[in-house]
Amino acid sequence: MPPKSKASAAAEPVAVEDLFASLHRHIEAVLKAAPGDEDAVRCKVVAYIKADEIDKALAAIRAAERLPIDLSYYRAYCCYRQNKLHEALELLRGQEETSAVLQLESQIFYRLGRMNDCMSSYEKLKKFKIDSMDLKINIIAALVAAGRASEVQAAMKALKVDLTTRALRDTRSFELAYNSACSLIENKKYSEAKEQLDLAKRIGKEELMVEDYGEADIEYELAPVSAQLAYVQQLQGQSQEAMQTYVNMINGQSADLSSLAVATTNLISIKGTKDTADSLKKLDRLIGTTTAPNQLHLVENLDYKLSPWQKEALYSARVLLLLHANKTEQAHELVRGLLGMFPDSVFPVLLQAAVHVKEKKIHKAEDVLSQYAEKRPENSKGLLLALAQIAANANHFQLAADSLSRIPDIQHMPATVATLVALKERLGDSNAAASVLDSAINWWKNSMTEDNKLDILTREAAAFKLSHGRDEEACLLYEELVKSHGSIEALAGLVMTSARTNLEKAEQYEKKLKPLPGLKGVNVESLEKTSGARHVEGPQDMKVDVPEEVKKQKAKKRKRKPRYPKGFDPANPGPPPDPERWLPRRERSSYRPKRKDKRAQVRGAQGAVSRETSATNVGASSKGSQTTNSSKTPAVNAEQPKTSNKSRKKKSR
Repeated sequence: MPPKSKASAAAEPVAVEDLFASLHRHIEAVLKAAPGDEDAVRCKVVAYIKADEIDKALAAIRAAERLPIDLSYYRAYCCYRQNKLHEALELLRGQEETSAVLQLESQIFYRLGRMNDCMSSYEKLKKFKIDSMDLKINIIAALVAAGRASEVQAAMKALKVDLTTRALRDTRSFELAYNSACSLIENKKYSEAKEQLDLAKRIGKEELMVEDYGEADIEYELAPVSAQLAYVQQLQGQSQEAMQTYVNMINGQSADLSSLAVATTNLISIKGTKDTADSLKKLDRLIGTTTAPNQLHLVENLDYKLSPWQKEALYSARVLLLLHANKTEQAHELVRGLLGMFPDSVFPVLLQAAVHVKEKKIHKAEDVLSQYAEKRPENSKGLLLALAQIAANANHFQLAADSLSRIPDIQHMPATVATLVALKERLGDSNAAASVLDSAINWWKNSMTEDNKLDILTREAAAFKLSHGRDEEACLLYEELVKSHGSIEALAGLVMTSARTNLEKAEQYEKKLKPLPGLKGVNVESLEKTSGARHVEGPQDMKVDVPEEVKKQKAKKRKRKPRYPKGFDPANPGPPPDPERWLPRRERSSYRPKRKDKRAQVRGAQGAVSRETSATNVGASSKGSQTTNSSKTPAVNAEQPKTSNKSRKKKSR
């Protein structure tokens, strides 16, 4: 049997660039034959866009302006690719709402941070019934970015999204698992979010390995997943593990710029005030320089890759670091830029107040917060809390109390009630403090929540009123506690307070108290007939009846014999040891320092000889040399007065 003929070898794959070059030649040929052909012009523009040659695409669009062809959608897309978002949005205005126009519009709104408008565009897209995985991923991402994470699960059911491992592998969509994990983080379901992120990392690695990505490229592509995993660890209290991941991403440069920005900001939040200079250096790599005053921007188009709250967190971290480094002037400039960049946000206002507090300008900080709270009361809960804290630290108790009173949804909380009562007491207004407690008790009486704080507040209110002489009100509160809970503390408080107001009630409730052990033998009537305790001078022998059990326990205890050193006879101890034997010798009472011989003391400069010594030496030498050379030796008068100390010092100088 003859051998089978070999199949023709498969043709080698042609490079994409060669295909586009061939397409370009054919398009140019068509346009040469028919210069105004609409399909050929559109094909040329789309080919440039697909080849990522946006400038050439715009040049082709401008060349076709005189032709009766509407290329505004392609121009808008090119502006979107060049991050000219407002210009792109203006070009889309007035166009027919096709699926392509709505998808581009939603992406522009997403980059601009206008999440509500973004979701409106996606709502309009539902009528086209597009079954695209990319569209589903974008819708879930937009819901999370818009702060509507609670709607993600329902949206995934409506979009028929399957998050099982098999389904995600089939669709090769680790981004879907990643966005689902982001929604779980917003809902504080951290364990479930970690599972989804682990799944996204595993599937993403498999998908990229199939596409022949190297290890470094895979790590780069999955950097957002790694950063989010570290963030979950940070939220779960695993700060060291999260910090290590952030450091590896920053030092190894194994992540895209947006992931590096997130890792840097989160790392600074973990480190806090430690190593402020290094943290500022890391942030400086992300913040660009500009000559315009109060204008802020990030490097390499990072402005369009981060969400608005991510950018706000990054800039805010820099302000706080500048304050810790005592660079208040730079912090002021940055805050002014943030106020213009985020006019609807509260955080720049808080930072402005923080800078004033750092400069010890408390009144300015209070004015800044008060003015903003008056302009936007619906968005000022955090500002009012900060204002209350600043005012309380400055002993401005009235302002602190007024600030807390302007937050209606926390008036019944125990912490708020306790703070307001303390502030009112500092102001000397016990009536206002009591009314705060009464209103909180009334709120909890009408509340149907499971974690009810009524008994805690009632007990504290009763103790407060008892300490301020409101015995009848305190008695009523204790009686309510006894009827509702029947605790011994409440019963004792009721007996104590009713004894001041209603003896019959006190006796009635006193019978419910359990008798204390050891008080059976006390005759209360005879005790009341006595004139009371008397002051007796001098020590008195108090006889106390000790129970037999206590006596037996004491009898069992025996004293231990003292342990003596080896060879010591306690009968003949000898002389007592010196009590100062452990002290240094110079600290003992018997110590006498040695006297210095002042006769040989030399005063004056180093090497000088005093007059007294020289005179003595001269006298001695004259006496010994009288027999040989008496004429050369001058006589020395023994009665010659000594020079004073002052004169000696002057001469020695």
